[in-house]
Amino acid sequence: MLSVISQILTAFGLASASGLNAYIPLLIVALAARFTDLLKLNPPFDVLTNEWVIGALVVLLAIEVVVDKIPAADTLNDLIQTIIRPTAGAILFAASTSAINLHPVVAVILGLILAFGVHAVKATARPVVTASTGGLGNAFVSVGEDLASAGVSLVAIVVPMAVGVLLAFGIVGFWLWRRHRAAGK
Repeated sequence: MLSVISQILTAFGLASASGLNAYIPLLIVALAARFTDLLKLNPPFDVLTNEWVIGALVVLLAIEVVVDKIPAADTLNDLIQTIIRPTAGAILFAASTSAINLHPVVAVILGLILAFGVHAVKATARPVVTASTGGLGNAFVSVGEDLASAGVSLVAIVVPMAVGVLLAFGIVGFWLWRRHRAAGK
């Protein structure tokens, strides 16, 4: 039972992290599955451990890291990533839960929803950052997003139960924010 919960929390963490940056969690999963015993990918997801796939992820990550720091280019990138990030989330959720026999359609839908939700918040907030800082804040916010994506991905793989704690804090924080907002009306 603990293994099932652990895999579901890993899936939630990885799919959510892909909403910030699709390539960071994909690369972390690929490297962890290829070089450690922390993660085992069942077919067809084990293709992520192929050296060509890892190389492609490194190149795509490098492009994403650079483009996401440039005002206006980051908005165009977010538009393109509207398809890529949820797809990565779906792949990661399905890959993380394939060992527990969660129906693949359910896994893909959950991954899509999680990654798209995080991506939608990011893509909506970024133009506000650009406008309010004259573009100077974009690089700092982007670095923070990349660090958050990497951190959540690593935590999801190494200490999946901590993802449950992060989810609980997120839910409570959202609830408090909505309550505060409603009280102000």
